Formats: sequence, C-alpha cells, structure tokens
Amino acid sequence: MNTSETGRVNTRNAMLILIIVSTALLRILNVGKFGDWANFTPIGATALFAGTYFRNRWAAYFTPLLTLFISDIIVNYGYYGKITLFYEGIVYVYIAFALMVFVGSLIKKVTTLRVFGATIASVLIHWIVTNFGVWISGQIYPLNAQGFTDCYIKAIPFEKNLLLGNLAYGIILYGGFEWAKKHFPLLAVPHELSISKPNYK
Repeated sequence: MNTSETGRVNTRNAMLILIIVSTALLRILNVGKFGDWANFTPIGATALFAGTYFRNRWAAYFTPLLTLFISDIIVNYGYYGKITLFYEGIVYVYIAFALMVFVGSLIKKVTTLRVFGATIASVLIHWIVTNFGVWISGQIYPLNAQGFTDCYIKAIPFEKNLLLGNLAYGIILYGGFEWAKKHFPLLAVPHELSISKPNYK
C-alpha cells in the first residue's frame, strides 16, 4: 500500500470512527426512561455499518464494541445510579453484537436488499443469543421448556424496537456514507473506486 492509499484508508477510518461514536451518542438521549421505545437505538446499525466499511478487521470489531461498552456504562448509570462495568448476561450481548459485525462484513457491495437482509439477520441473532443468556441464567425464567418459550416470546417487543432502530439508523448510516463516498472519493478505498455507483433498487 503506497502513501496515497494509506492516507486514504486513514481518512476513511477516522471518518468511520467519528460517525459511529456520534451516532452512538443518540443512545443515551433517553437514559433513565424505559418506555415503549426501549431498545430503539443506533447501536445495532453501527455494528453492521462497521463490519461493512472497515477494511481492518480489528477496527471493525473493536470500534463498535468499545462504543457499546462505554455507552452501556452511561446507560446503566442513568438507570441504576451507579457505575456498572459488567452486568448479568454481558457475554451474550457482546457475542451477539460481534456476530452483527460479522454479518455486516458479508456485505461486499451495498444495496438496499443486502442491507435489509443483514438487518433482519442481525436482529434474529440478537434475539436468539441474548435471550438464551437470559433464560440460561435461571434468574427470571425457569429452566424448562415453558420458561424457554416465555423468555423468547416476551422479548419480541424489544426485538421489534431493535429492528426498527436498525432499519432507521441503517438507512441514515449506509445511505449517508454511500452519498459521501460519491461526493468525496477520498472516503472510498481503492477497489471501491472501480465499482459503479450502488444500486438501491
């Protein structure tokens, strides 16, 4: 990689980090309020976004997961009034978000259909993985078939909100960055410069 390409990648990475951090700040706007829109946040969309656009795999996983960790601390402080670094089920939550990054990395060319499919897949992953963690802990639901079923069914409203959040913020993130690449070629990595403009149909 020559100096020009290195500068291009560094500029792109800096912009991606800025976008992810700035977008994640929206998560803390309603700290302390559960409400009907709990889980309607940009954090899932940022995981997909990072997986798609970071060429460096370490950055793709580290950036959204660190952002999630920091915002978790702020959100938990808003709810419980104390600093909480780790909480029950955190391992399952972070596994789910790491898998979301992986799903995002499978998008090699951005189209509306591919982003929509990745959004659906990411929500299903979150639903399956995180709620398994809730159920297996045995603290809320009994460790039997009925408890397992209840755990997953009662989580559906929260996953619906996650889906809506991923779709809304996904449109902003993917659409915005594709627009930016078109108007500011410095944000495109070399192989993307040879790809015709994205098909959003």
